[in-house]
Amino acid sequence: MKKIILILFFFISIAGCKNPFAPSLDVSESTGSAVGDLTKIEGVFQNLQYAYTFRDTTIYGQILGDDFLFTYRDYDLSFDVSWGREEEMKVTHGLFQNAERFDLIWNNIIASTEDSSEANIVRGFNLTITFNPTDIVRVDGRVNVSLKREATSGNWKLIRWIDESNF
Repeated sequence: MKKIILILFFFISIAGCKNPFAPSLDVSESTGSAVGDLTKIEGVFQNLQYAYTFRDTTIYGQILGDDFLFTYRDYDLSFDVSWGREEEMKVTHGLFQNAERFDLIWNNIIASTEDSSEANIVRGFNLTITFNPTDIVRVDGRVNVSLKREATSGNWKLIRWIDESNF
């Protein structure tokens, strides 16, 4: 009986604790640290790859600007669909929670314009999403992203992502 009470006490005491191994939806900049150097555009792409590989919404959230806008083409309905940062974080969190594995490969930069505070990059990618061993989705295409930073030595943030993939 004592053993059962101790086990119950243990589970009750940890019930309110966060799982330190699971990515959370909390994306405040004071938590987590960037993997790549966000003062460089390539660092943003490194952090995107890391965030997808480890399903880490904290790192993902750190590279999205407050005015972020995601757009993709709904081929079934023949029009573009867009949403902002808050919806992007919810969608990405759900995707990260429902997939077992992500393999993101960045390919060549197709087009690039950049000055000290704004940049536009069109880059190829391959993304494999494994939901389970019998449900694997492969997405190939390009991203057309706009980045911005406040100061020339500041971090780059994604402000616009246009998905130009086959999905």
